[in-house]
This record gives sequence, C-alpha cells and structure tokens, in this order.
Amino acid sequence: MTKSAELKGSSFTLSALHLVDGNIQQATDFLKEKVEQAPNFFAAAPVVIDISQAGDTIDFVALQSGVKDAGMIPVGISGCKSAHLQAQAKQAGFAVMNAARQAKAAEPEMTPTKIIRTPVRSGQQIYAKNSDLIIMNHVSAGAEIIADGSIHVFGTLRGRAIAGASGQRQAHIFSHNLQAELISIAGNYWLSDKINPEFWGKGVVISLAENNLNIEHLAL
Repeated sequence: MTKSAELKGSSFTLSALHLVDGNIQQATDFLKEKVEQAPNFFAAAPVVIDISQAGDTIDFVALQSGVKDAGMIPVGISGCKSAHLQAQAKQAGFAVMNAARQAKAAEPEMTPTKIIRTPVRSGQQIYAKNSDLIIMNHVSAGAEIIADGSIHVFGTLRGRAIAGASGQRQAHIFSHNLQAELISIAGNYWLSDKINPEFWGKGVVISLAENNLNIEHLAL
C-alpha cells in the first residue's frame, strides 16, 4: 500500500509570549510593535502564549483574535494546569502545550560548516542546516543569515543573524563589526535598539545565559 503521508516527531523553535497579567490588549499591542519593528522576522510567525501568570479569567477568543490582528499566528498555550482553562483554550482553537509531557527531541547530527565567501546582499537569506555558518564578507541590511549552530561574520553584520535556529542553546554569534538589525540565539532575540552602544560597530561574541543574550567584546 502506497503511503499518502507520514506523522513524525520533530522540533521547532517558537516565540513565546508571556502574559504577566490578564491584560490582553496590552500584550497584543506589544506584539504588534515587535512585528512593525521587524516584519521579516515576526510577521506571520507562530507564537505560543504562556498563561502561567495571567490569572484564572482569560478571554481566549479575544487573545487569539488579538494575536492574529498583531500579525502573528497563535498556535497554542503553555503554563496552564487548570482543566477548566484548558477546555476553554481548546474551544477557542488553541493547542494545549505541556512541556512536562513532551519527549526530548534527539539532537540533530551536525554537518560540515557552511562557508560563504561573497557578500550577503539585501533580500538574501542564507541557512546553514545542522551546521555552523561562516560569512567571510559583509552582511547587508535587509539580509538574513540563519544557522542551527553558531554564526561567524568576518565583515560588517548589518542584517539579521539567527543562530541556534533549531534550539541549540550553546550556539554563539561572532561578528567583527556589529551593526545588526536583529540578533537571535535559540529564539531569544534583540533588535538593534537593545544593543548597548558600547558594542555597536565593534568586534563581539554573543552567547546565551539563563534565557538572556550576553554580549562581550571579541578579543582579536
């Protein structure tokens, strides 16, 4: 019998919106601002909403509508232990995601480093699947470089750099001249306005520590 489809386990990095209270309008306004700041990164991106701090009364229909209006795609909720709230969320069209029940995905087998010697132009996207990425030239504004491992840029980094794209928290970003629109490791990101001016235009190494990006000067 010919297979028409297969269902397999997989692993994806999703953005997570943490509700700190029940104010849905404030939370979705925040999302809209982020989408407007970096539409190529956030527009139509899937998002999980963590409701562990949102209280016992949540309008899930309004939450789903607000996330969609902000320009992202709501796929599920997390941090919900109440069976009553879970039922309401499912009725509104959310998946209920429970990290404690999810099997740990196997680490992908890493492949040889991907090396790009030419400039990465605006509008280009380079992806190093299951490997590190080395750019031996400049990355223009509007370009996007992505790696499941670490990223090394020997020229000026003006575009978007996304390392640890499949969730590898040990990934790093190295740049000899940091002027990036966005930097991200394992789903944790900074837009350009979050980068300390002390590091702007300098050689840096960026890592992840306790769910926060950490930036240091690159010793050359």
